[in-house]
Amino acid sequence: MIKFTGFGRTIASSLVVTAALLGAAQAQEVSEEQVKAARATIDALGVTANFDNILPSVAERLKGTLIQSSPNYESAIASIVDGQALALAPRRADLEREAANIYAKTFTTDELKAIAEFYNSPAGKKLLKDGPIAARELIKAADIWGAGISRDLAVESDKKLQEQIKAEGGAQPAATQQ
Repeated sequence: MIKFTGFGRTIASSLVVTAALLGAAQAQEVSEEQVKAARATIDALGVTANFDNILPSVAERLKGTLIQSSPNYESAIASIVDGQALALAPRRADLEREAANIYAKTFTTDELKAIAEFYNSPAGKKLLKDGPIAARELIKAADIWGAGISRDLAVESDKKLQEQIKAEGGAQPAATQQ
């Protein structure tokens, strides 16, 4: 009887987990409209353009490795690896599909359309072009501001500390004595 109780609990918990996973899988399904909107968003953002150099980079590294181990076959290695890389180039579409599915699962169709619309606008294109420059400048400004705040905090805190120590008749800390 005890074995059946344990077995029953195991089956029940397995069914609960399976139902939860199926529900999650169904929630992750995306419509063709979402994928289409996601592709438009990806194109507007250019988010996958950074991955264009993966295959050429991998091919160059492989050629370097193979040529190092067999330098007498450099031209054959280059020709074969380049040919194989070209044969694999159509698989780049797999990454585009995966990116579209990720965006489709992350955003609603309306959100994707709004994002694509904005980034295809002159303001969105300018943000994509000049946003990194503005972000870099903002980081510089924050560093300068932080240094100023640090300096001012130290100076003002030191003044107030000196006033309090003097008022209490104590000795000044060694770091601030003049």
